[in-house]
Amino acid sequence: MFTTRATLLLAAALMAAQPARAQEQREETWNAKFQATYVWQAKPAFAAAYSGANSLRPEREKSYSFSADAAFGWRPWRGGELYFDPEVVQGVPLSGLHGLGGMTNGEQQKTSGPNPTLYRARLFLRQTWGLGGDRQEVESDANRLAGAVDKRRIVLTAGNFAVTDVFDNSAYAHDARAQFLNWALLAHGAYDYAGDARGYTWGAVLEYFHDDWAVRAGRFMQPAESNGLPLDTRIFAHYGDQVELEHAYSIGQQPGKLRLLAFRNKAEMGSFRDALADAAVNGGIPDVARVRKDNIKRGFGVSAEQNLTADLGVFARASRNDGGTETYAFTEIERSVSLGGALKGAAWKRTADTVGVALVRNGLSRAHRDYLAAGGLGAFIGDGRLNYRPETIAEAYYSVALARQAWLTFDFQRIGNPAYNADRGPVKVASLRLHAEY
Repeated sequence: MFTTRATLLLAAALMAAQPARAQEQREETWNAKFQATYVWQAKPAFAAAYSGANSLRPEREKSYSFSADAAFGWRPWRGGELYFDPEVVQGVPLSGLHGLGGMTNGEQQKTSGPNPTLYRARLFLRQTWGLGGDRQEVESDANRLAGAVDKRRIVLTAGNFAVTDVFDNSAYAHDARAQFLNWALLAHGAYDYAGDARGYTWGAVLEYFHDDWAVRAGRFMQPAESNGLPLDTRIFAHYGDQVELEHAYSIGQQPGKLRLLAFRNKAEMGSFRDALADAAVNGGIPDVARVRKDNIKRGFGVSAEQNLTADLGVFARASRNDGGTETYAFTEIERSVSLGGALKGAAWKRTADTVGVALVRNGLSRAHRDYLAAGGLGAFIGDGRLNYRPETIAEAYYSVALARQAWLTFDFQRIGNPAYNADRGPVKVASLRLHAEY
């Protein structure tokens, strides 16, 4: 009897241990991922009653961008993950990256040039503390080691990375290498998130997950000057703060998510009203660079995404910032609404293909409109004068799977009232994107 009972207890213990051991076997100690993306774009000539220093050029133009990077991950201890991403980029943007609120190529950087440039994109540590609850599988990917985590957990991410690696992470409109290309569809259009001219910064995010809920908050370094490459290391004097609440849910067994984001930036930014007042007293064209001082910018964003079927999903975003000061790190949008969807090609027996369609409407604050109408220039826009209308963007793409890990994408964008000016446009941009990953 004793032997039988002991055998049964031992068998039960072994069976209980099997899932844990299987989980440990699935857990990656390290990984290495690679990608390369080439984007070619062209626009025909368009009508323009006039052009200014920062206008989109009305003549026919072509542009391109290329990026390649590696993502190395290592698990130095239980719950710890260390990531390092070197990246190389080159490119020539349309009109020197001027003349639009929603730029047409999310792969273009503010420091793009025809010569390849190698730099460190990311170097950060992620530490996870499990708090129990059900287990959630994590698939291997760039900057993500395979394994399993508690659905109730605390996660600290600190180091050099992009704010949007963690915040406003839409499943359908977030990645210019595989989804929509326009900047206004990569994140909330009015989200002037901290980052250098390449989109990266240093900072930390603390996240708390409790089953279907998550809340995260982070502080990051701002660039030393508007849209510049060097960062201001005085993170307690100048910074970008954000907090986001996220809720995952299901409707008819199809998953969805809601997110609410708020941000507050402090930096040496020029106020549009101050620039207009300065020009009224001293003459000349208003210039935010002459009136820069410590200022605060606040904003918020609301987003939703929902699977309608296993292959079809839709999304919507709405965002707004106070619009009192110059664009500091993202793009010249202060109100934005977007919606769209993506459909996998299972219905036509192309399961790895995707088709996407989206619409965007961008706007500016009254102060910013007055500044541009008086001839002021921003980081990206300024036609010398302004017949204000909201900027509208329609984008559609079809991504064709060429091989297991390679895709060719055909993309078309139509932009009405470029840079919020009804006296110019519309602009049509055709794109080809080749993307491969391993």
